[in-house]
Amino acid sequence: MSKANDGAKMPLHWKIGIGFAVGLLLGLVVHYAIGGDVGWVESFTRYVTQPFSQLFLSLIFMLIVPLLFSALVVGVSEMGDVASLGRIGWRTLAWTIVLSGIAVLLGLVLVNIFKPGAGVDPDLAQRLLSEGADRASAIVRDSQTSATGMEMLLSIVPQNVVGAASNNANIIALMFFALMFGVGMVLTRSPQTEVLKRGIEGLFEISMTLIGLVIRLAPYAVFCFMFNLAVLFGWSLLIRLGAYVLVVVAALAIHMLVVYSAALKFVGGWSPMAFFKGVQEAMLMAFSTASSNATLPTALKVADENLKLPKKVSRFVLTIGATANQNGTALFEGVTVIFLAQFFGVELTMGQQFLVMLVCILGGIGTAGVPSGSLPVVALICAMVGVPPEGIGLVLGVNHFLDMCRTTINVTGDLGIAALVSKGEADGPEPAQTEA
Repeated sequence: MSKANDGAKMPLHWKIGIGFAVGLLLGLVVHYAIGGDVGWVESFTRYVTQPFSQLFLSLIFMLIVPLLFSALVVGVSEMGDVASLGRIGWRTLAWTIVLSGIAVLLGLVLVNIFKPGAGVDPDLAQRLLSEGADRASAIVRDSQTSATGMEMLLSIVPQNVVGAASNNANIIALMFFALMFGVGMVLTRSPQTEVLKRGIEGLFEISMTLIGLVIRLAPYAVFCFMFNLAVLFGWSLLIRLGAYVLVVVAALAIHMLVVYSAALKFVGGWSPMAFFKGVQEAMLMAFSTASSNATLPTALKVADENLKLPKKVSRFVLTIGATANQNGTALFEGVTVIFLAQFFGVELTMGQQFLVMLVCILGGIGTAGVPSGSLPVVALICAMVGVPPEGIGLVLGVNHFLDMCRTTINVTGDLGIAALVSKGEADGPEPAQTEA
């Protein structure tokens, strides 16, 4: 296909936006002018829009296991220099986990305080779930039989990896195995493991290609999702969605302006103003592309020319960070799961929310650094804790804007960790960089 034809194509996020708007408007018209109880409306949702949205979700779940396993293994195994770089590698890993944990905790606190999804009529929510009764009942059953307390912690280590992979409610066990598998690849250096690594990288590439094909159905799926939801909830849907967007953006802004600034100032000795001024080019690129991978060349350039970071640190941290350090994505995933739980009236215990936090941190490592790469992980976490994954239709329409915001946080966090890790290195930044 020629470049001219490629350039003439409408971007996918615009198609999703159109599907969102058309589905929402038609649903609102039907809700207020006709009513959702009319026979043909119920038939249309039951036999057309609901089956298609279920098919979209099934395709995503079909690819969850190969995508998460390969992404986590590749993300950890790319830290192959951990052994040779020693302090740099382990400090990078430590900061990645700490900042991701703070991000998710911040998001969970805000979404529990403001409760953007609360207040929806429980009868309407149950009616929506009844349209996907089989899936909903299976999710509730898995939620009721899931482990709690010490059993939950012990279940993280799987006795049967294949069994864990076949059960969405215990997918964290598969993620733990993938994490250990990646660590094993880091510690095992041989021609055979290099071949295996390339094979898993190939699995990751295939999974991403297939996810890309499935995501092409998103404009039609989001039309179906929004039509179904608007027919039932009317304007209250828009109010909840707007509150959700505000909570996500507020949490992302606090994480960047407060958490990153505090770490840079008190741990790295950097002036936050000087840092943000130096990385603004990468931040703009991240916001416009919504892709950490696409922003990587600009981030490397900024680290070398503006921040004056040692290349051995910046290239290691930023290359890994494009996949393995997704603070903003982890925060988004946590807020979205709790928001959907509130929307559908699913009460999550503190243990379940801790599980959400843990999976979001791991999911930040295993989320592809491409637009909409977190959507499969969100659907997966929802299924784990008994929240209907059909709810991701609520956020699909606003996902691109939120993707742009969280990618900006991800890239800024990568550069921030590179600056923190650079402290104490022989060829670290010049003292002028730390001046206000």
